[in-house]
Amino acid sequence: MVKARSNPDLLLLGSTLALLAIGVVMVYSASAVLAFREFGDSFYYLKRQALFAALGIFAMIFTMNTDYWVWKKYAKVMLIACFVLLVAVLIPGIGVIRGGARSWLGIGSFGIQPSEFMKMGMIIFLSKWLSEEQSTITQFTKGLIPPLGLVGAAFGLIMLQPDLGTGAVLVGASLLIIYTAGARLLHLSYLGLVGLAGFVALIAAAPYRLKRITAFLDPWQDPLGAGYQAIQSLYAIGPGGLVGLGLGMSRQKYSYLPEPQTDFIFSIIAEELGFIGGSFVLLLFTLLLWRGCVRRSPRPIRSATCLPPGSSGWSPFR
Repeated sequence: MVKARSNPDLLLLGSTLALLAIGVVMVYSASAVLAFREFGDSFYYLKRQALFAALGIFAMIFTMNTDYWVWKKYAKVMLIACFVLLVAVLIPGIGVIRGGARSWLGIGSFGIQPSEFMKMGMIIFLSKWLSEEQSTITQFTKGLIPPLGLVGAAFGLIMLQPDLGTGAVLVGASLLIIYTAGARLLHLSYLGLVGLAGFVALIAAAPYRLKRITAFLDPWQDPLGAGYQAIQSLYAIGPGGLVGLGLGMSRQKYSYLPEPQTDFIFSIIAEELGFIGGSFVLLLFTLLLWRGCVRRSPRPIRSATCLPPGSSGWSPFR
């Protein structure tokens, strides 16, 4: 018998909605000047952010009220669709180049990144696969290589865009799932050394990636080049002090700090809301991580009698 859905975790839900609300407000605050200069509409980025926020809330409500066993049923279809999208984005005329990477699909200003969907698709599929093949996961050839090969194929397609950051997140999340499923730490350690060598090779193959690392370590080596954005972000955070300059009062968003509404929005948060505001955002992310890792089972969705056959042992779908 399927029981009623359990009540949501209030801390998890509250931190999620709080981050969403802060994000919408700060995107407008950080982007109003830029949007008016580029599009003649200071609400341009706010409208887009509000649209995606609404879609996100709808998706959250939908998934909250969907039995999570459904994802196991359609895991293979979802992964195939993600691979199809990753291939499609590489085709000239279909994939859209933004920020130097052919990683977008869309029409006009509206677009999606297939690599983002691959993150979720890979996590769901690996959870299904490893829950069914847990007995072989400790075997290097039969248990470990097949899922890693699948992850490697997705990583390779993402690198053809290229997008090392997204690919690294995909690999990291996948390895965490594989380790949780019972893979031997010794096997993963050996593969980790190989992966580290490959990572170094990828960085060496593209000088701009190496510049990003050296600029992160010491942005003052190239203050007008690779280190410019990091330095400008520090100029934003510093004057914020304890309570900030006030909402909407950022100075760095006036064409000093590149991408103030996306990659470096935290700098604007710290400048306008100060140490207190920035710490509050970090606290919300900490709560999100904590509640995501802590298992709640006061009212399970399914009783033990309705678990699918063969589901004994570790399973992320339990």
